Amino acid sequence: MIVVSDSTTLIILGDLDKLVYLKNIFSTVYIPPKVYGEINFKKDFKLPEFIKILKPKDTPQLYELKMLLDDGESEAIVLAIEKQLPLIIDEKKGRKIAKNLSLDILGLLGIIYLNIKKGYINIDDAKDFLQKAKDNNYRISSKLINDMFDSL
Repeated sequence: MIVVSDSTTLIILGDLDKLVYLKNIFSTVYIPPKVYGEINFKKDFKLPEFIKILKPKDTPQLYELKMLLDDGESEAIVLAIEKQLPLIIDEKKGRKIAKNLSLDILGLLGIIYLNIKKGYINIDDAKDFLQKAKDNNYRISSKLINDMFDSL
């Protein structure tokens, strides 16, 4: 499976050394150049082979989205539309816009959920990971976490 990603999930998974959670589910993750710039803020981030940079076309839609969202989110949405691929996006406003544009979306919790369902990690590993993410000041809704675990 192939997907396009915005930066937030990549930053969290990369920071906690769990990009394998993406590789478990997706053969290729496309990111636009602006997303690469956001995840490479330390200037020493080496992309794993399965994450590839792909530039979206310069379209009026891209410029319209940039008036509403940051550049990375805008490029990721346009790239997902161009390639007709699902989009990994976590920010509320960006998710709403992507849904309104008929994109299939998932976020960090969706990736954790899929890893559990496919047997790559167990519930305890998932809980530990999410606690570490929260301990590292990544904002993840406790309600959404509980809803995810309740649905398993």
